[in-house]
Amino acid sequence: MKRFMPVLLVSLLLSAPELASGYSYTGTKEFKASLESGSPMIILDIQVPAEFALHHFKGALETDAFPVKSDAEKARLEKVLPLIAKSRDEVVIVCPRGGGGAKNTYDYLKAKGIDEKRLRILEGGMQGWPYQALTLTGTTATPVAK
Repeated sequence: MKRFMPVLLVSLLLSAPELASGYSYTGTKEFKASLESGSPMIILDIQVPAEFALHHFKGALETDAFPVKSDAEKARLEKVLPLIAKSRDEVVIVCPRGGGGAKNTYDYLKAKGIDEKRLRILEGGMQGWPYQALTLTGTTATPVAK
């Protein structure tokens, strides 16, 4: 039993940030593997248009909803809700830094009935993304009507 205690303690400490925050994250290596393998997922990009044009992921839904505080920004997310609701795929939220805007999006989608088990935030957002070869520039993603 004493041998298992250190392993249990380390496991708890490694998962503590996610448990304490109440949000689920996907790390850059995990997300990279999902992109490369073509895993089914919805990539929900909330970056403003200028940032989206600089870098986004293939197939991302461009919403221009950052920082998801105003009614107008939330209305932009409302437009993608039917697509998200009819799918069972994981939803990866991409914002500039993986912080407040992503959390606001997570909370909004959860409040709208999207199962929290499907929601993930990309750690570090686009600014923390180290694999630039896997990003696109320009408006080649799936646009959401504004």
